[in-house]
Amino acid sequence: MRIQVVAAVIGVITRYFALAFVLPILLAAWDGNWWSVVAFVSSAAFAGAVGTLASWRFKAPKTFYREEALAIVAGTWIAIAVMGAVPYSLLGLSLPDAIFESMSGFTTTGATILTDFTLYDRSFFLWRAMTQWFGGLGVIALFVVVLPALGIAGRQLFFAEASYSSGDSVAPRVRQAASRVWTLYCMLTAVCCASLMLTGFSFYEAFVHALTTLAAGGFSPNGSSIAGYQNPSAEWVLVVFMFLAGASFPLQVRLFTKGPRELLKDDEFYFYALVTGGGALAVAALLTGGVPSFESLRMGAFQSSSLISSTGFASADFNQWSLAIKMVLVVVMVVGGCAGSAAGGPKAIRHLLAGRHIIREIRQVLHPRAVLPVVYSGRGLPDQAMRAVFTLVLLYAGGYFVIGAILVAGGMSPMDGFSAALACLSNVGPGFGVVGPMGSFGTLPSWMKVLLTGTMWIGRLEILTVLALLHPDAWYRVRLRQSA
Repeated sequence: MRIQVVAAVIGVITRYFALAFVLPILLAAWDGNWWSVVAFVSSAAFAGAVGTLASWRFKAPKTFYREEALAIVAGTWIAIAVMGAVPYSLLGLSLPDAIFESMSGFTTTGATILTDFTLYDRSFFLWRAMTQWFGGLGVIALFVVVLPALGIAGRQLFFAEASYSSGDSVAPRVRQAASRVWTLYCMLTAVCCASLMLTGFSFYEAFVHALTTLAAGGFSPNGSSIAGYQNPSAEWVLVVFMFLAGASFPLQVRLFTKGPRELLKDDEFYFYALVTGGGALAVAALLTGGVPSFESLRMGAFQSSSLISSTGFASADFNQWSLAIKMVLVVVMVVGGCAGSAAGGPKAIRHLLAGRHIIREIRQVLHPRAVLPVVYSGRGLPDQAMRAVFTLVLLYAGGYFVIGAILVAGGMSPMDGFSAALACLSNVGPGFGVVGPMGSFGTLPSWMKVLLTGTMWIGRLEILTVLALLHPDAWYRVRLRQSA
């Protein structure tokens, strides 16, 4: 691993990232909030300066080692989160709170430390929304279109983000694939914004919520989330777009380019839709204690779509609902969205394959000589693929337990602690209790915020990326300089 190469590529990305501050600068100036203008201008200057210094005299290598690609991905999330935290810090948040809020944004988790939303202006909440929108497809996926123009290999960087795999690409050439997905992402954001405006949202409200909806992020400028607007029509609009945010974007591209038959070929989409619909019906029935009403169906559909896609919006304080409903919501949260979507967590496909593997093993006991492959979308999967699936599912399960146990040992109740671990490692956002949909992580001690900040980062990188970088094999050929 050539440290100079890793630092330089992250520097290039950070330098371009400085341009992202332009929009909140303009809004703050329009509103006459001059201290916010100073904060965002200073943040842009800082990001640009750091990026320029890191990438000074950088010459792109012809190839990357795999550990370098992984380090670039992991390091970029940290660098961008730190840069994104600068305006929060200048606008009054403590350093742990600022980094927590920024990491929550770029990992599209949606957990917040804010308690009084009236203390901040529109540019502040626009920036929160933008961090989630950029994080929705990954900071690396955004710049995979730009970096090849600089002579930097894009394919390794694109597929190093663990949310993607070569099987999820929408075109043979990664630059074309990224461009198509990015175009769809922008188009859906625009349509969502327009649809919300038709329900009565102002342009600002519609724009901010569209950014955080397609990113499966869930940040809202309203302290009560979507429940604060009391707008059933907007909730139905968001149900549709949250569902799309949790579905595979490459699959949606194929849907537009090749037709509806693409959906029929995708087992994961069926499973995702089934769990979303089943969760919505279960919540609606439990809310009414029998036959669901139209209102309970809306509430069930909203929360099921919100939590399975890891968006985290709330149309009601589900912290006040029964324990049975909470258990349904936990199942939905654990299953998560599709691979190649904006959702966090281990992804629906891995739970689906793990379930099929278990069924296969049960049948194998009854028919020990039979050849019974695990089949996905009409193809038999090799044992190596199943081993990778089980490894990641077990790592997430272990992560939920370990992080939750640490939080409970630190003073949180079991429900609060384990739900906070689930919410942050799966990048869902809200949990239960003090970290519920109407609560805040801001009441937690600083060491818990630091722990959960790292948890969000690890969860977004799907754990294995971080563990791989910690392995000694990733460092045995470390070089400080590019030419060494």
